[in-house]
Amino acid sequence: QVKVVESGGGLVRPGGSLTLSCIASGYTFSGYVMSWYRQAPGKERELVASINDFGDTPSYADSVKGRFTASRDANKVYLQMNNLKPDDTAVYYCKARSWWGRGTQVTVSS
Repeated sequence: QVKVVESGGGLVRPGGSLTLSCIASGYTFSGYVMSWYRQAPGKERELVASINDFGDTPSYADSVKGRFTASRDANKVYLQMNNLKPDDTAVYYCKARSWWGRGTQVTVSS
């Protein structure tokens, strides 16, 4: 059974930091991209960051470049989020191949 599970969301003040984690299990994820997406209320789901396990530099949405850092250890991916802004408020989802996690809520508010 394939499982994709995110964790690490929460409430943080503007300028603060959070680290999200995602663990995928139950299938082969080696050699495949794993990605972080987010969906804010009333908006479409958008790609935030993608990372492979070949050591290539991760790709990022323009809105998070310089603030977010994706990393990966086999079937685990992380998203270090710094200098968070209210516009970063969203449910963050991990995608591994064609499987999605249920998401973790990130709220940036004073």
